Amino acid sequence: MADALHSASIHLLRRVREVDDEGLGPARLSALSVLVFGGARRLTDLARTEQVQPPTMTKIVSGLEASGLARRAADPGDARAIRVEATARGRRLLVEGRRRRVARLREGLTALLPEELGVLAHAAALMERVAGRLADVPVAPRRSPPPAGGAAVSAARPGGAPVRRSPRPRPTRR
Repeated sequence: MADALHSASIHLLRRVREVDDEGLGPARLSALSVLVFGGARRLTDLARTEQVQPPTMTKIVSGLEASGLARRAADPGDARAIRVEATARGRRLLVEGRRRRVARLREGLTALLPEELGVLAHAAALMERVAGRLADVPVAPRRSPPPAGGAAVSAARPGGAPVRRSPRPRPTRR
């Protein structure tokens, strides 16, 4: 079920995004969407939401600023922090893009029977519930951090226990 929902969601999103013509890359569009539909936030919070490192988000925001779609301002609660907000131009761009995508989706829905539309409405509500649930479930790290002390894991013993070896010293040239 999860695989089918994942696949259908991606296919549907690709089809409705065919009407996008903003000329921005997906990273900038996604960050701008968070700012427009989720509100202004600290640069570090935006990076966390978009699942990128702060230096990467700094580059994304710089691009949005250069295009006149977002601006940085000092955070009123913390003078050391930077807050990012969408400009009026950025909001117009995203609202218009969303209108086009929703219209494209509406075109596709016209082929369905009323009963099928009811099923989709119920499914959409359930998907929102799942999304809310996932927001509360911590994500497992993708890879484990390197072992402490600089030791390298190079093999496994029978039974799966790792064999730890210190890195080889590099030979010195004379």
